[in-house]
Amino acid sequence: MKDQKVHVAWSDTLPSQWGPLPGEIEVPLSGGPTEPAPLASSLSTGPAGPAHLSLWCWLREGLRAAFFLAPRTGAAAPTPWQLVILVLASGALVVAAGRLEVAGPAQFSVRGWLIPYWIMLAQLWLAWWAMAPALRAQNEAPGQPSQNPTGGLGAWLVLSTWAPMIPAMLSYGLMGWAAQKPQTWDGEVAVWVLWALYIPLFVWLLAAMVVVSARFIRSRVRTAAFAAGLAGLVALGTWQFSDRAWEPDTEAVAASQEPTPEAARLVLSQPVFEGQQALWQKQVEALAPQREGVVDVYGLVFAPYAGENVFRRESTMVSTLLQERFDAQGRVLHLLNHAETAGTHLWATPQNLQRAIAALASRMDRGNDVLVVYMTSHGARDHALAASHWPLEVPPVTPEMLRAALDEAGIRHRVIAVSACYSGGWVDTLATESTLIMTAADATHTSYGCGTRSELTFFGRAVFNEQLRQTHSFTDAFAKAVPLIQQREVEAGKADGFSNPQIRVGAEIEPVLKALEQRLNSGEGAEATATVRP
Repeated sequence: MKDQKVHVAWSDTLPSQWGPLPGEIEVPLSGGPTEPAPLASSLSTGPAGPAHLSLWCWLREGLRAAFFLAPRTGAAAPTPWQLVILVLASGALVVAAGRLEVAGPAQFSVRGWLIPYWIMLAQLWLAWWAMAPALRAQNEAPGQPSQNPTGGLGAWLVLSTWAPMIPAMLSYGLMGWAAQKPQTWDGEVAVWVLWALYIPLFVWLLAAMVVVSARFIRSRVRTAAFAAGLAGLVALGTWQFSDRAWEPDTEAVAASQEPTPEAARLVLSQPVFEGQQALWQKQVEALAPQREGVVDVYGLVFAPYAGENVFRRESTMVSTLLQERFDAQGRVLHLLNHAETAGTHLWATPQNLQRAIAALASRMDRGNDVLVVYMTSHGARDHALAASHWPLEVPPVTPEMLRAALDEAGIRHRVIAVSACYSGGWVDTLATESTLIMTAADATHTSYGCGTRSELTFFGRAVFNEQLRQTHSFTDAFAKAVPLIQQREVEAGKADGFSNPQIRVGAEIEPVLKALEQRLNSGEGAEATATVRP
C-alpha cells in the first residue's frame, strides 16, 4: 500500500520517535528493534540543549565570554522578554558605575544616558551584516552540529552585551578612583600608571566583544571588518559624543556652600574719575629714581578682579613684601580694582598697565635694574587674565599685551609671576633670555585658593608670603613652595589634579638675580625680616 511506504528522509517524523499515541499500540515497521532518532542539536558538547535557556544561563555564559570561553548556548535564542531584561540590566549596571566618575553631588542626564544607544544600534547593524553569510549557511543546512552558538542576532546581542561587562566595571572603578581620590594620581609617574592600568582594560573590553562576535560571524575577513567598524564607532562616540549619564550638580554644590556676602560696588562719579587722574599723577611723581651703581628692584603689582577680596589681600601683601624684603621702597606701583580703594589705588586696566610700565621704565635703569611684575586674578583656558570692576568696563589682559608693553618700554631684566588658573599658558609668550617667569599652574590645570573665603591663593601664600620671607632667591623660593602647594591641594580635596606650577629662567638673568640676592643678604639697603604674615 502506498500510504505505508517508508521514506528515510522523513524518518524523524515517524510516530516511533515520539512514542505511541494514547489508546494506540505502536507496531514496528521492520523486524529489528526500533531506536529513537536523535534530536538534532547544535551544541558543541554534551547533550542536546533546550530551546530556551534561563536568564541565569544567559548571564553566566555572557560573563564567561569575558575570558574568551565559548558560550554554551548552542542553538538557543533568548525570548523577547529575556532580551529586554538582560540588555536593560547591563545598561543599569553601567549607569550605576558611571556615578563613580563624578565626585560630589551629581545629577542624572537623560541626554547623556540615551546618546550611547545610537552606537548600540550601529553595532547591531554591523553584526547583522557580518553574520549574514553564516546565518544563510545555517538556514540552508539546519540541524548541522556546530562548535559555536547559532542562536542568531538575539543570542549575539545578549552575549556581546555581557561579555565586556567585567573589564567595563573595572574601568569604571579605576576612573571612579581617579575622580574620588585625585591625590592618589598626582604627579607625572602616577598619571602614567593610571593610563597603564586603563588601556589594557579598554583593550580587554574590545577584545571580548570581538571574540564573542567572531563565534557568530565565522569568517576572518568579516570579523576583521567588524572589529575595525567597532573600533571606529567607539572612537567616534568618544570624540563627538562625550556626554555622560552623570554630570556635576552645580546647584547642589552652590547650595551647600555658605552664602557669599555681597561685595561693595563701585560708584562711578565725576569726583571718582578726577580722583583717579590726580592719584595717577601723584603716584608716578613719587616713584624713586634709580641709584647709580646699584641694581634696584622696581615692582608692578596688578590685581584686576574686583569681585574677590583675596586678590586685594594678596596684591597688597606682595607690594609690601617687595618694599620690605627687596629694597623697593617708593619703587612699586600697585594697580587694584576694588570698590573700596578707588581713592587710594590706581585702577587695574590694560591701559593703566601699559602706562605703569612706561612710567617705571622712565625711572629705572632699563638695562640693569630688575622689574618684578606680579599679576593675580582668575584665569581662563584661553590664558586671558580675568578683569572685573562693574560698572566700569575692563577688558581682560593677555600675555601678548604684557610682552608688548615690556618690549616697547625697553625693560631688559624681568621677573614675572602670574597667579591664576591655566597661567602656564603665559610662559612661552613672556620667556626671554633675561626673564624669570613663574606661574601658579600649567597651561591645562587650575590653581587653588582664589575663592571668596580664601585668605591668599596657594601660590601667593607659599612662594611670596612664606618662602620669599626666608630667602631672596626666587628660584629657591619656588622650588621649596611647589611641594607645599601640592600637599595643601591634596588636603583641600582639589578634584582636577595638581596645579603643577611652572618656572622658566633665562640664562642672562641668572647672574643678575644672584648678585641681587647677595646684596640683599648682606643687609645693604634692605630690612632683614623673616616674619611670616597671615
